[in-house]
Amino acid sequence: MSNSLKQAYDLTFDCVQCGYCLPACPTYETMESETHSPRGRINLVKMVAEGKAAVQDLEEPMEKCLGCMACTSVCPTNVQYGEILENAKEVLDESKPSGRLESFLFEDFFPSKTWMNRLGDATWLFQQTGADRITNRLPWNLPLHLEAFADIMPSMPSPVKRKRRAERYIRRRPAVKKVGFFTGCIMDSVFFESNESTIELLLRSGAEVVLPKSQTCCGALHAHSGKKNKAIELAKENIAAFEEEAFDYIVENAGGCGAQMIEYPSLFEKGSRWHARAVEFSNRVKDISEVLVEIDGLVFSKPIEQTITYQPSCHMTYVQKVVEPPLALLEKVPGIRLQELERPGFCCGSAGVYNLVQHEDSMDILDVKMQDVCQTGADQVVTSNPGCLLQMKLGIKREGMDSEAVHLVDLLMQADPAPRSLR
Repeated sequence: MSNSLKQAYDLTFDCVQCGYCLPACPTYETMESETHSPRGRINLVKMVAEGKAAVQDLEEPMEKCLGCMACTSVCPTNVQYGEILENAKEVLDESKPSGRLESFLFEDFFPSKTWMNRLGDATWLFQQTGADRITNRLPWNLPLHLEAFADIMPSMPSPVKRKRRAERYIRRRPAVKKVGFFTGCIMDSVFFESNESTIELLLRSGAEVVLPKSQTCCGALHAHSGKKNKAIELAKENIAAFEEEAFDYIVENAGGCGAQMIEYPSLFEKGSRWHARAVEFSNRVKDISEVLVEIDGLVFSKPIEQTITYQPSCHMTYVQKVVEPPLALLEKVPGIRLQELERPGFCCGSAGVYNLVQHEDSMDILDVKMQDVCQTGADQVVTSNPGCLLQMKLGIKREGMDSEAVHLVDLLMQADPAPRSLR
């Protein structure tokens, strides 16, 4: 038995098969199969470890799990489902050779700032030439269902603007806080303007903002795909990058990235030097909403006379445990009519690259989410994670709604935030 399988197996005994997880699991609801429920997957891991099932039997159930962690919020015995899932995926990764495309994506593409900048520049050129408006009329489909997302991508800045961004910003001296900003891969390549909004909100709040040059991908996609060694490598790079200066906080604006970074300690052996450094790092990781609420340095003066609903990121809710700060910020904006979702904790179906590699299943989950969104009558759907944002844009398009989806930081900038007077 491999070490990964043994670790997963040892954790399965905490599950008493009570079924409390079933109503919380999106894939169980849409696929209507015990195999695609948390307790079903846990039982399957146990069977594989005991030689009663083959490793290959894990593949479909584990690949179709969103990893949303909603099940952990209702589990009465505190089963460490996330660890079971990631160890099981590591077992699967070890059992099959990586293809060329997979190796390129995980080893070269996502960790690389060069490739991320190329993605952003290519998207800008794609939009400038008008190609994004014709993809849905092509007689063939693009790889990974990319045609579904082509015309909902945010407007991209020019390569020149991207290159002009500074690495250090400060307006108020002394600054109330010094923060290191984690820019992220997808956030910085596809949602560059949202990153700009994040920096501006922090500056207007009175913070000094630094973008460590040597930061890299958070490693979430790698960890969730069973590539633990690469996730460890990326974690070490980020920890070292943010140790170069003393920061009060390490600020991120993507729920998935934040969740991965606060779990860095689990990648290292307890008692080791890297574990201690990871603990110090993770203790300073904060979502942008938490920091803005704590500093309380902004006054929003421009009313937004619209109905807003907030779609929370699963990893932000269930792993980071950040629930109230985004709502508290929305309540500070004048004119907003906040209409909460009936089931805010139900995953939208994005889940990293799930909506690309498990597209049809993702769309089934999105349809359930959009029933909830539609009943709010929202003019804007606000979220705090890039994957959720694209998924909600796609859901609005599929439903034909006269609404838009925006990142929380971009909505806050619409409200013309001004620095609060010094007290």
